[in-house]
Amino acid sequence: MDFSPLWISLKVAFTATVFTFLLGLITARLVVSMGRLGSLMDGIFSLPMVLPPTVVGFFLLLIFGKNSAFGRFLMKLGINVLFTWQGAVIAAVVVSFPIMYRTARGAFEQVDPNLIHAARTLGMTESQIFRRVMLPVSWPGVAAATILAFARALGEFGATIMLAGNIPGKTQTMSVAIYTAVQSGDRSLAYRWVAIIMAISFATIILMNYWMDYQTRLMKRGR
Repeated sequence: MDFSPLWISLKVAFTATVFTFLLGLITARLVVSMGRLGSLMDGIFSLPMVLPPTVVGFFLLLIFGKNSAFGRFLMKLGINVLFTWQGAVIAAVVVSFPIMYRTARGAFEQVDPNLIHAARTLGMTESQIFRRVMLPVSWPGVAAATILAFARALGEFGATIMLAGNIPGKTQTMSVAIYTAVQSGDRSLAYRWVAIIMAISFATIILMNYWMDYQTRLMKRGR
């Protein structure tokens, strides 16, 4: 059994989670600070959550394809994301980003406004308030969002196969490997990959639940 889809999936998921974490926090903080004006931005950032993954992959092809202006610009720079593991990372970031963004935004909105007002009274800048007040208080929710984003990136299929393709040993993730095994009639191999990805996903959920329980116990002790 070739385990390259496992290593590719983990590499793609971990890399995508790093980018999703940073982008999710930045955009969530931005939208929260915009108030009612953030409704339009919220809709745009949440759109990949409701669109079919193949539609997301189609739009990514339009953006990064060789016939697009941006794609040609990247080609001039010697950068090609089509049929590469970097393309799989981009696809995973786009589909997992709404989970990170919306969960982080919800956590930020639950922060007591009095804490923010008090921090401003003490002369803190907005960036200091975010780093020293909002992020520590909302960290349990942010951590849960990160774990869920990782699980989503790990199981991404539709956008990945359209942008990165299905190249064994290069872009074939576990989800794509399952599809390939089923299409070729190798149910035994498909079952093995399904068992592996289910075990990793289940462990991820257990980790999230453990983290939330741990944070709850810490908060109770702090009281």
